[in-house]
Amino acid sequence: MKDITISKDIIYIGADDKDIDLFESQYIVPNGISYNSYLIKDEKIAIMDTIDERRTEQWLQNLDKALDGRQPDYLVISHLEPDHAYNIETVAKKYPNIKLVGNNKTFAFMPQFFDITDLDKRKIEVKEGDTLNLGRHTLQFIMAPMVHWPEVMMEYEQTEKILFSADGFGKFGTLDTQEDWDCEARRYYFNIVGKYGAQVQAVLKKAATLDIKMICPLHGPILKENLEHYINKYDIWSSYKPESEGVFIACSSIHGNTMNAAKELKKILEEKGAKKVVLSDLSREDWAECVEDAFRYSKIILASSTYNMGIFTPMEQLLHHLKAKNYQNRKVGIIENGTWAPNAANCIKEILREMKDIEIIEPIVTVKSKLNKESREHLKLLADNILKD
Repeated sequence: MKDITISKDIIYIGADDKDIDLFESQYIVPNGISYNSYLIKDEKIAIMDTIDERRTEQWLQNLDKALDGRQPDYLVISHLEPDHAYNIETVAKKYPNIKLVGNNKTFAFMPQFFDITDLDKRKIEVKEGDTLNLGRHTLQFIMAPMVHWPEVMMEYEQTEKILFSADGFGKFGTLDTQEDWDCEARRYYFNIVGKYGAQVQAVLKKAATLDIKMICPLHGPILKENLEHYINKYDIWSSYKPESEGVFIACSSIHGNTMNAAKELKKILEEKGAKKVVLSDLSREDWAECVEDAFRYSKIILASSTYNMGIFTPMEQLLHHLKAKNYQNRKVGIIENGTWAPNAANCIKEILREMKDIEIIEPIVTVKSKLNKESREHLKLLADNILKD
């Protein structure tokens, strides 16, 4: 892993994981993931979170090297999820005098994960606005409940003006991965944090009162420049506003005829001047990527075959994920297909009714087995109505 420089007194001690196949046992991570952890060296020494079990040995080596023979005074626990907190008990045993810093929910949950017999004597419980002085550096604690667990908190280091942002501003990919931040940060945000937009908005309001020069998340690169860009993205995402003008066509097709209709709509839209049209095959493409695109674009078209008088499975799964992630504030077109009893549209609408501020773009296009002259005309009318706005 390349050298990660934060400052003279703040040292990166995390590790990259290039061997993992699925993050949280569900998200494809072709470029792996980083588990970030930091050490603040001052008159007092604070470890800022631990690391996943998968990279324990490397983390302990990094920690020992950074300590250079000194003993740590505090372990600050921003988040108890195991990819960041697995080694809390390891640290507690290795350093008998270390104090564990968390909030009331941190210590309520901790016994469910760890057996630390003298926890009551070793814990330092903090709340909103409390500070911890290390010498030249002072940590200010910012509660961030449900971003994305109830106990999450962030820390603002007042001297160097660094925000330790827990899972906020994180992204998929190892630290030596060269790729655009927005794409994998967006997929990370909507699939992991996306349900909790209101809570993210609350934290952004707190962050707006701070002079932040650097953001140190628990996954992904340390953000040092153009912080307005990253904060603006989080504001858009957590407000459930479309990020980009465009049409996302999500298609679940059994034998290819529904996909042909989706491709035809894409062609019509582009011929009529649509600037951005993205078509995804839900049966074959990463579902988390499809969730990302559904949130990214201003309009979505749901094209599904009828299956057992309902929605074809891949589309049903996408709708389930969107509902779980609090999908809202979008304009939606529907294409259904069926040979004897097309019914996918009714089932799709039933699920959409459970979401907030969803507007159906008419007409709903029904394909009976495969496209014909009538259904092609309906696709053209749908395209016109999609482009009216």
